Amino acid sequence: MSNFDETFDFVVVGSGGGSMCAALVLRQAGKSVLILEKTSLIGGTTARSGGVMWIPNNRFMKRDGVEDSFEKAMQYLDNAVGDHNDTPGATRARRAAYVEKGAEMVDFLVDQGIKLDRVSYWPDYYDELPGGSEQGRTVVAQLFNVKELGEWAKKLRPNFLSMQASLDDMLKLRYVTKSGEARKAAAKLVGRTIWAKLTGKHYVTAGAALQGRMLQAAIKAGAEIRNNAPVTALIEDDGRVTGVVADKDGLPWRVGAKTGVLINAGGFSHNQAMRDEYQPGTQSDWSMTAEGDTGEMIQEMMGHGAAIAQMDQFVGNQITLPPGHEKHWMKAVVQGTTAAPHAILVDQTGERFMNESGSYMAYCQGIIDRNKIAPAIPSYAIMDAQFMKKYMLGSTMPGKKPKEWTDSGYLKQGATIEELAMQLNIPPTALRATVERFNGFCEKNVDEDFHRGERAYDKWLGDAYHPKNASLGAIEQGPFYAVEVLPGDVGTYGGVVTDAHARVLRHDGTPIDGLYATGISTASVFGGHYAGAGASVGPSFVWGYVAAKHAVTKAA
Repeated sequence: MSNFDETFDFVVVGSGGGSMCAALVLRQAGKSVLILEKTSLIGGTTARSGGVMWIPNNRFMKRDGVEDSFEKAMQYLDNAVGDHNDTPGATRARRAAYVEKGAEMVDFLVDQGIKLDRVSYWPDYYDELPGGSEQGRTVVAQLFNVKELGEWAKKLRPNFLSMQASLDDMLKLRYVTKSGEARKAAAKLVGRTIWAKLTGKHYVTAGAALQGRMLQAAIKAGAEIRNNAPVTALIEDDGRVTGVVADKDGLPWRVGAKTGVLINAGGFSHNQAMRDEYQPGTQSDWSMTAEGDTGEMIQEMMGHGAAIAQMDQFVGNQITLPPGHEKHWMKAVVQGTTAAPHAILVDQTGERFMNESGSYMAYCQGIIDRNKIAPAIPSYAIMDAQFMKKYMLGSTMPGKKPKEWTDSGYLKQGATIEELAMQLNIPPTALRATVERFNGFCEKNVDEDFHRGERAYDKWLGDAYHPKNASLGAIEQGPFYAVEVLPGDVGTYGGVVTDAHARVLRHDGTPIDGLYATGISTASVFGGHYAGAGASVGPSFVWGYVAAKHAVTKAA
């Protein structure tokens, strides 16, 4: 210990949601804790995200009378995830620990003063499977006045949503012209924005609200948090990880950790070499993760014998790249575009190849898989005039699109399907046949090829006010339009293998003493599936909580 420049009971690498959660557990136990963040901003990709945690059987479901149980959640995960030799991060023991400890973690945060709630309706992504929840298992933070952080407010990573509205209300806003409930949500937003301006408050939502509340609680609890402090190495002594080497003012700084080190440093979305090795065909430029997701801590753990798995998986988020996209990290997300009526997705041969209303992870994996047998990167969203009139495309409102879109060639337009196909270098007869087949399904109200529109999630993602089916609507009124769709992401989904205590495992299955990991630095507990909204943020919190609990118990 004398070789250390300073020593704490516990050291956390990265400042995402699981880091703050672990810090609160350690501080409640009277342990000192240091969080080291390599970038200038606190909060990781969690702060950028929707800030949703997928937590089965949580207290808010019970409060609202939404049916769930440990058994039902396990039934769902057994069906959605299952047991596979190539997903060692998703063993049934880990899934069971997640379901049990997730609800416990939420109770702990609420007891710590973190104001949480649930979104009233957000179906599981495979809600049709046994055990699936149509109402959803989401947990989110209530709106947070970021000015309560004082000087720390400048260090909180901004979110992609700037509106001062809850996620629940924002999910209703798309129906503002059709629903009284949506108009009430819009009125609340306007009133809150005016009131905040008059009273000197500034409310943040989604991931910024969650991380803002967690940061505030961690600071209040006495956790030490440093930004611009990248960790360059783990320190190991006789098979046990005992600390880290961090950069301090350009020089190496050795920090001891008496009870353990937790790695929550993100994945490798911005490491193109790792992507080329593990996820060929994907691009760092398509990612919306924080810039710190460069994978070096996964590589460092590998250097200490850690096993890795599921490295080909990523949390897909289908995107399109309109002119000017390079000016901002937030890409134009088209998750709901081809799930809405009057739109489909086709590959470069003009064929549909999946249910366009699937979860964003399944959607992007579908593009990757399709590209192995037919050119599908990019794929094309095909829409008609009805779509353009009724629905958003990217961040633009329904109606006429920017002239720059058509002038640049980004938004293709044709008076007929055949004319549009020629612009896309797709055989006109092939695209015409695909559209006519889809239109026939719309007429029968049954997608015989991919069952689009049958699940509650499909309908939720579509247009609840569209007649007959929320997700099916014919492509029949010209002009017709197309944009490229790419398999973007909000994080990788593979990393080091951990056990039910969040300990990092070697290739032989034994734990590396003193080393824990959480978040997308690990092989996901959900394997190659995304169980529901918050299936990456939720595990970051849960395994951070589990790791801290284990470290405290072991030190007792």
